[in-house]
Amino acid sequence: MADAATLPMLLRQLRLPTMVACCDEVIDRATQHGWTLRQALATLCEYELSEREQRRLQRHLHEARLPAGKTLATFDMSTLDPSQRQRLNTLASDRRWIDQAANLLLFGASGLGKSHIAAAVGHALIEQGLRVRYYSASSLVQELQAAKQALSLADALAKLDKYRLLVIDDIGYVQRTEAETSVLFELIAHRYESGSLLITSNHPFSAWDSIFPDNMMAVAAVDRLVHHADIIELTGESYRKRAQADRKKERQKQKAA
Repeated sequence: MADAATLPMLLRQLRLPTMVACCDEVIDRATQHGWTLRQALATLCEYELSEREQRRLQRHLHEARLPAGKTLATFDMSTLDPSQRQRLNTLASDRRWIDQAANLLLFGASGLGKSHIAAAVGHALIEQGLRVRYYSASSLVQELQAAKQALSLADALAKLDKYRLLVIDDIGYVQRTEAETSVLFELIAHRYESGSLLITSNHPFSAWDSIFPDNMMAVAAVDRLVHHADIIELTGESYRKRAQADRKKERQKQKAA
């Protein structure tokens, strides 16, 4: 029979570091409150699982490369109409659209919060246990182009499959060249009905000929994206302009005082 003094060593060998750290505390509490062995073991297991979940969350947040501080809690929802607020809250809290490999497309002028919303949805889904990866459209296209030149585009696309959601921000900034748009189209075709995309764009679909030089490619890309998709169009005044106006008002108040 193992000596009780060897318990920390045994837990380390089993790779249960949190149980090692909490073992003495839990044993003391179990003794004080008359816990059964099952209760003490269950408490230690809860600590271990909770710590593992926190490590997993931090690891997935790090790999996602989401812009810092962009969550739904930090977004001014008053800029959206009630139906949009409800829809975004549902998309952030209910992962069924990801399980169905559906897409989310955010349209609107610059400064309306598309990137913030995209990052916030990604953050919320990571908290539900999903793996997410954020890219600016230009950096993703450059990465895929390099893979294509190295004759490894198929491998690069397959590596992205581990992410249940790919966020592609500012697709309108992709240069209108065949080399760039062809790899972007291959990604869209590859993810079709197999993995979700969240795309933000300053341009409506009617202007996507500025992204895809080939009209048939543009139509095919749009067709695949919208087949299973939520489409949200943001309107209103740029939050940057609103912030500038607010600062101006504040300065005027200070001068008047």
